[in-house]
Amino acid sequence: MHTKAHSFHIPVMGIGFTIDSPLKVAQYGIDSVISLVDDILIEKLRKMYSEKFEMPYQEITNKVDDFRAKRITAYLDLMNTAVDKKYEELKKSALDKGKAFKTYLEMLPSGSILKKEFKKLTESNVTLSEIKSWLDTHLVKGAIDVNIMTKVDKDNYIKGEQLPVEYNDAHAALRGFAKSNLSTSVVLSAGMNPRLYAYMSTFDDFYPTANGTFKKKIILKVSDYRSALIQGKFLAKKGLWVSEYRIESGLNCGGHAFATNGYLLGPVLAEFKAQRESLKTTIEIVLKQELENQNRVVPTQPLDIKITAQGGVGTHEEHDFLIKEYQLDAVGWGSPFLLVPEATTVDNQTLNKLAQAKEDDLYLSNISPLGVPFHNLKNNTKDIEKETLINKGRPGSSCPKKFVALNKEFKETGICTASREYQYLKIKELDSQNLAEDDYKNRYNSIVEKSCTCVGLGTSALLAYDLETKVEGTGVSICPGPNMAYYSKISSLKTMVDHIYGRDNVITRTKRPHVFIKELFIYIDYLKGKIEAAKKEITKKEKKYLLTFIANMQTGITYYKTMFTQLQHSFEEAKQEILQILDNRENSLKALGAELELLRVKS
Repeated sequence: MHTKAHSFHIPVMGIGFTIDSPLKVAQYGIDSVISLVDDILIEKLRKMYSEKFEMPYQEITNKVDDFRAKRITAYLDLMNTAVDKKYEELKKSALDKGKAFKTYLEMLPSGSILKKEFKKLTESNVTLSEIKSWLDTHLVKGAIDVNIMTKVDKDNYIKGEQLPVEYNDAHAALRGFAKSNLSTSVVLSAGMNPRLYAYMSTFDDFYPTANGTFKKKIILKVSDYRSALIQGKFLAKKGLWVSEYRIESGLNCGGHAFATNGYLLGPVLAEFKAQRESLKTTIEIVLKQELENQNRVVPTQPLDIKITAQGGVGTHEEHDFLIKEYQLDAVGWGSPFLLVPEATTVDNQTLNKLAQAKEDDLYLSNISPLGVPFHNLKNNTKDIEKETLINKGRPGSSCPKKFVALNKEFKETGICTASREYQYLKIKELDSQNLAEDDYKNRYNSIVEKSCTCVGLGTSALLAYDLETKVEGTGVSICPGPNMAYYSKISSLKTMVDHIYGRDNVITRTKRPHVFIKELFIYIDYLKGKIEAAKKEITKKEKKYLLTFIANMQTGITYYKTMFTQLQHSFEEAKQEILQILDNRENSLKALGAELELLRVKS
């Protein structure tokens, strides 16, 4: 049995961009991830697909008890049924040499054992029945995985009365997945939520069988080893096993950017490689003890962990290098797939903006209501809509969905910082402070720059399918990673897969820095911004943090200099330029460190 057909996966992107990706790519053995943030969008798409596939549909209104979880379960069940049907049709096409199966085979990695075995099988004297049996046993379907941002876990109310914690947004999303008939994984991102992890332990599907298999698996998205170990052990103490640690670059990724303490991707991957067995053994001991304590089944077979990475990978050489050098099980390819309509769902206007985007059009912004740096595309239609409201003297969104209404500064039930209500109250508070003009302007701008991303990141799917947007409006937010700048062509699925495996090339811009170097650039720019802000006022704690940040980056640069010097048969043409850049950036880092040392700490 081959557990995976491909050495890449398509991570979650935004709220709506991968909302139906499994329907497009799973039959070809490609894994993808659905966001579970927006149950309103999910219900609209369930209705659309039920009609398209002539499947029964009964609306789940917000009057129904536990409507959020039930909408998610119903949508995931529909996805599962539809993907299975497409997959069975693909297998059937293998028997009559149809196009779908030919495409499946052509997209497999060049050295795929599956491809070789099928070729060998068909060259021998076998019956159609034997071929069918082989396909049923060996062919691999892509996973319909789901993503939950653990901190987007808003309390919910009915008639002013707070509902129990299991009705919180992330809890309800988890329940929706847990009750679905999927046998796939939940990707937990955006940090630890102890209440949510405890709630997960109430569902039997997440526990192992005697032979070490799972009905539903847990994937943890992390950006450093320490976080993986802490969260892995925490979950193990609940009897839960993390089947995959999905390492994401702190800043060279799409969507929200969770800057590490200056830990660069290369050294992080090297630590995971060195500690992989230790991580597995340490957590497995904790898990088995807890399973015994709970009188649950303790696996007799060793449990498996996978280590994958994502964030800014853009060439076959980088893809291949990461897998071989760090013994990764797969690499995530996100932003490039935004230009592949056969894989993701992006409206035409946004698609063309993405294709034309250059480095300067992609930037790390402060527009997210979550207060976390957020990758943004200049002149996206949601930001234009936001600026129009500011110019009219009515800043802020009407906040129709309230998924990130988490701020409790003015209201116990929570308000979104991008909402008109919050910004009105915050500006009113600002007006009462009698501030100097420059100070007032800076604070005002920091209030009104927040954008309604929980709506904007899903609207593209509605526009792409010509669905009604009366509540949402037509403004689209999009959050590609910096890597988007090097892709300028709308591509077919096969062309992009061929690019990943080195059989084609879709990058037309020649000056693309190495994935590790691009991340280093972004980290130094981020650090410069932090030091510039600290010049006004810095505490002892902030100064210590920034000095640690610099020291960790220095360790990363030293690691890269050694690695690239010793590296053979990879990046030969770019090696000298890379080493020169590392020297330059090391000097820049030292200068920033000296600048920081001179800053006087606030007494």
